[in-house]
Amino acid sequence: MLKAQKKISMKEIKEDRIVTMYFQAQAWINENKRLAAYIVGAPIAIAVIIFFWIQKRSEWNLEANAKLAKVMTYYDQGKYNEAVNGSPQEGVQGLEAIVEEHGSVPSGEVAKFYLANSYFALGNYSKALSTYDDVSISDKMIKSAALAGEAACYEVKGNYSEAASYFEKAASKGIPDLQAPGNLQRAAVNYAAAGEKEKAVDILQKIKKEFPSSVAARDVDKYIAEFSL
Repeated sequence: MLKAQKKISMKEIKEDRIVTMYFQAQAWINENKRLAAYIVGAPIAIAVIIFFWIQKRSEWNLEANAKLAKVMTYYDQGKYNEAVNGSPQEGVQGLEAIVEEHGSVPSGEVAKFYLANSYFALGNYSKALSTYDDVSISDKMIKSAALAGEAACYEVKGNYSEAASYFEKAASKGIPDLQAPGNLQRAAVNYAAAGEKEKAVDILQKIKKEFPSSVAARDVDKYIAEFSL
């Protein structure tokens, strides 16, 4: 009987690309022996390898960005299957392929976020959850949105306590006035659904105190009254 092939994780793919880039840099040095002859000491050699790696990452990022711009047309139109799989006849690569090839660069991480959103829209919550979890990016807004995406996956699965926890994390990681109030409100609703009504009321009071002008603050008193029964 044939054994099932082991599924390669995104982390392993990233590590494999770094190893590949290292050997590409070594090959470049070997092919440019005259230049390499001037390199004295390990620190300078390492600097050359790092320079090569940064240059290559920049190229991959530009390539990923160009591919992402094309496929986003489908995403914006709500054509999530096409966004995930692309359209070979139109020369458009899908989000899955972009992430597989460029998931280690910033534009690839953005593609990963939209891939997770697409999975969620298609009702594939398990894939959406694992993809949101794999998003690694410095952009605060996207990082917060990815955590909120994880929370929404737990929410739809009925794991309200975990959903509430992730909505709280999303509130703490994003742009405070823009993302925190809504995420805190959803955290409170999920804590209440999980039977932790006191915690829900505490979060609602926080919204009332810290974000009084937010849209979420308009419903705070209604929720407090409901959860205090």
